[in-house]
Amino acid sequence: MRVGAPIPTQAVSALLGSGERLNRGLGGGVLPGQGRHLCCPLWQKSGELVAVKVFNTASYMRPREVQVREFEVLRKLNHQNIVKLFAVEETGGSRQKVLVMEYCSSGSLLSVLESPENAFGLPEDEFLVVLRCVVAGMNHLRENGIVHRDIKPGNIMRLLGEEGQSIYKLTDFGAARELDDDEKFISVYGTEEYLHPDMYERAVLRKPQQKAFGVAVDLWSIGVTLYHAATGSLPFVPFGGPRRNKEIMYRITTEKPAGAIAGTQRRENGPLEWSYSLPITCRLSSGLQSQLVPILANILEVEQAKCWGFDQFFAETSDILQRVIVHVFSLSEAVLHHVYIHGHNTIAIFLEAVYEQTNVAPQHQEYLFEGHLCVLEPNLSAQHIAHTTASSPLTLFSMASETPKGLAFRDPALDIPKFVPKVDLQADYNTAKGVLGAGYQALRLAQALLAGQELMLRGLHWFVEILQATCRRTLEVTRMALLFLSSSLGTDSNGAGTPEIQELKRATELRSQLRTLAGVLSRCSHNITETQMSLSSLSSELVKNRDQVHEDRSTQKIQCCLDKMYLIYKQFKKSRVRPGLGYNEEQIHKLDKVNFSHLAKRLLQVFQEECVQKYQTSLVTHGKHMRVVHETRNHLRLVGCSVAACNTEAQGAQESLSKLLDRLSQQLLQDRTKGAQASPPPTAPYPSPALKDLVLHMQELYEEMKLLAFDLQDNNRIIEGNCWVYKKRICLTLMLTPLSVQSEAEAQRHVDL
Repeated sequence: MRVGAPIPTQAVSALLGSGERLNRGLGGGVLPGQGRHLCCPLWQKSGELVAVKVFNTASYMRPREVQVREFEVLRKLNHQNIVKLFAVEETGGSRQKVLVMEYCSSGSLLSVLESPENAFGLPEDEFLVVLRCVVAGMNHLRENGIVHRDIKPGNIMRLLGEEGQSIYKLTDFGAARELDDDEKFISVYGTEEYLHPDMYERAVLRKPQQKAFGVAVDLWSIGVTLYHAATGSLPFVPFGGPRRNKEIMYRITTEKPAGAIAGTQRRENGPLEWSYSLPITCRLSSGLQSQLVPILANILEVEQAKCWGFDQFFAETSDILQRVIVHVFSLSEAVLHHVYIHGHNTIAIFLEAVYEQTNVAPQHQEYLFEGHLCVLEPNLSAQHIAHTTASSPLTLFSMASETPKGLAFRDPALDIPKFVPKVDLQADYNTAKGVLGAGYQALRLAQALLAGQELMLRGLHWFVEILQATCRRTLEVTRMALLFLSSSLGTDSNGAGTPEIQELKRATELRSQLRTLAGVLSRCSHNITETQMSLSSLSSELVKNRDQVHEDRSTQKIQCCLDKMYLIYKQFKKSRVRPGLGYNEEQIHKLDKVNFSHLAKRLLQVFQEECVQKYQTSLVTHGKHMRVVHETRNHLRLVGCSVAACNTEAQGAQESLSKLLDRLSQQLLQDRTKGAQASPPPTAPYPSPALKDLVLHMQELYEEMKLLAFDLQDNNRIIEGNCWVYKKRICLTLMLTPLSVQSEAEAQRHVDL
């Protein structure tokens, strides 16, 4: 059948009669007069699948203007995030209208959320796709002055794009109508769990009231839908469920305090408990949650005067969607963070955003990327930050030592329901679904814990390698200084036969000072060598632990249990639609329940003993290693300062010796002049050969000290500049755009090694 061709009556009859094949939906199910519709895929002659929406008799009893409203709304809309209307056809003799629409082969957002894998909400990347598509679709509705009035996961269809990406589309415009921002309506449509409280009061509780409603009712429904997508559950849940305890459901939504985004009643007639954040089981990062929660709090506002309008909603959600994610693994916390920033922000803003999530002040933040030091210039654009992923993040090293807290999570065992003893097909299916959902959560946590161990060990190993390189450079400088000091001190001669003059005493003091400096440098060299050995031992231990993490098979064991559990779950899903089971089938069903329970027990055992316990042990070890690294780094700084101080002091000794030799040279010249003028020569106060030997010796020492001073000055420059040059070279290879050339003075503000 081609689009636009009349649909044969037998095709419609087949649709109406094939209830098992049809995807049933409820259009405005809270109203008594509105009937059901049926949707089914139908092949065209062109080979393209389309969806045909057929209404039953009750739907056609509505006023004609209501019946054609959906056709008119769909004809007006044209957007990639709204299901397309291809044609409106008539069904033969009855001439009833049917809709030929775009077919979405991957079900609805509700079917995605009903999958056990998503029992605790969508993963972050998929949630952002949902947010982007819903916001874009709703923006198109408002641009065309349309209010949907039945936003819910079941009315958001999903299909896969050419590259396998999800695309979500708004559908079911049976309750939609044209409505400007300042207009109101009084008719009630929607699905009760997603209804605005004012509409819920009249439509569900049947309480007479003449309130008029505006376009903000769609915002409430969007808020409930987004919460459902983020957590896998509804935000407002009375004891017994929303449909069994309607009065409490209404109380929760109307008594909700400002800022709260969820409310529950855990026991019958119990108190209402409010939540101001998403649950710990939510799969969204804290970085995204901090952006999302204020939006939910302001659109889940019962008082329409306090509720955001669509303009602000679009502005705030677009702000999230325009941000880029920088993955940062904090070594001190042992936690992976997602930092949401704009590409046009400066790195200084990025550093502040990291501070908000980690409590590590910007001046205490140091970064590694792929094993290299990464210097982030605060004045540059955030676009210069290297591209990161969850498995290849920026590694944050804090100068302040603290105990790592690790990944916070809720034990999946707390969310596993128990089977009822008797055979109850629907209850058994629900229980199996809940257990399987907790099992998938355990698998994700096991994978996250294993990835966390890898990031801890890898980051520490990188930093140890940098400290080892620092040791090698400092040791080289120290040994060079010792070499030149030794050569200078080796020219020492005893002062026998030389007179006791002040200059000679001073020269002796300077040589003694140089011997002391040589002793200090020798001890520094010994300390650095010991530190090298300690770091080498720690590096070997980290490599060994990383190999153990790579060989871990706990996640594969959990996955194996889940695969077997899923097969049983699928059988329970088929059985629940049957009126009953035969004797043999019932016995098999009971055995499946026992096997399912055993598999779940085994899964939890592996999770606790091979995942959680190992992770907790690794956290303790990581904390010890971090303390060692901090102590080693501080020790190397002290040693480096001692070496630099020795070089400076030796330079001062050389300058003093230079002045001393100048005075001795002048004295020798004066003595020679007096001797040439006097006849007979006066008796010298001390033997001339001894004075000549002394002067020659001091001149030799002077030349050697000049060479030593030059080398010591060069060593100082190496100590002060070598680390910066190394960091600068590595940073240039990591940034997307080369940094501007900096002076050593500028570099020292960013590098403190």
